[in-house]
Amino acid sequence: QVQLVESGGGSVQAGGSLRLSCVASGRTYTMAWFRQPPGKARDFVARHLWSGGATYYEDSVKGRFTISRDKAKNSVYLEMNNLKPEDTAVYYCAAETREFQGYSSWGQGTQVTVSS
Repeated sequence: QVQLVESGGGSVQAGGSLRLSCVASGRTYTMAWFRQPPGKARDFVARHLWSGGATYYEDSVKGRFTISRDKAKNSVYLEMNNLKPEDTAVYYCAAETREFQGYSSWGQGTQVTVSS
């Protein structure tokens, strides 16, 4: 079982920035970030494809968030700029451990709180 460990969450004011990191203990393929706001379901934020490196974003974060990957370090990052109060959520890292087989590994989550 591949373990994912996130870090980098915290509290910032609106307009601020945070950088989330996720390190995997083993081989992964496509990696992604999801988030779960208080009292709501977990939703997709961004993903970085293993094959080709294409990136995809949820509409509300386009132009503000950037997902990147360091394959040598088995890590994925989420640079979050111009944060808004509605970005407040627990952010989860997810990874495919078999290519094209869905996200089978999840991190424990890291809290991001944005105050107005």
